[in-house]
Amino acid sequence: MNESYIARVKDRQHVTAILDAYPDWEIPSHVRTIIPTADRQKATVKVRISFDKLDPRILPDMGIKVTFLGEERKEEPGKKAAAALPLIPQSALHDDSGRKVVFLVRDDRLERRAITLGGSRGSETEVAAGLAVGDVVVVNGPAELRDGQKVAIKR
Repeated sequence: MNESYIARVKDRQHVTAILDAYPDWEIPSHVRTIIPTADRQKATVKVRISFDKLDPRILPDMGIKVTFLGEERKEEPGKKAAAALPLIPQSALHDDSGRKVVFLVRDDRLERRAITLGGSRGSETEVAAGLAVGDVVVVNGPAELRDGQKVAIKR
């Protein structure tokens, strides 16, 4: 992990692990230990995780990607709980001069929409602003999508 983020990692913190061999399987895990030395050349710190439940598909030396999950927000007395942020697959995101955008389908045409991102959760990303309930987002579309382009939804 990049050493600049190490202050955000806590012992027993929940993480999601995704094996390269099984990209659609999110494995619940937690931080086991933080190695108290840094690699100066790579500016990284080693963090060990443990799987919450072992599975025979998990083999030694498999490639893995880990997402560190933030703390669950606790509801304060007298305050209404905040709604959870919507999640979209990372494959729906496009970069437009440094801004993140998605393409929505409206009346058989594409609409380019700038969005504000929240945190990542495995292969999905929270959307803090820019989407409404019921919006249909293009996922895994071709790279040459453009605003106003006519589309047909395949089911």
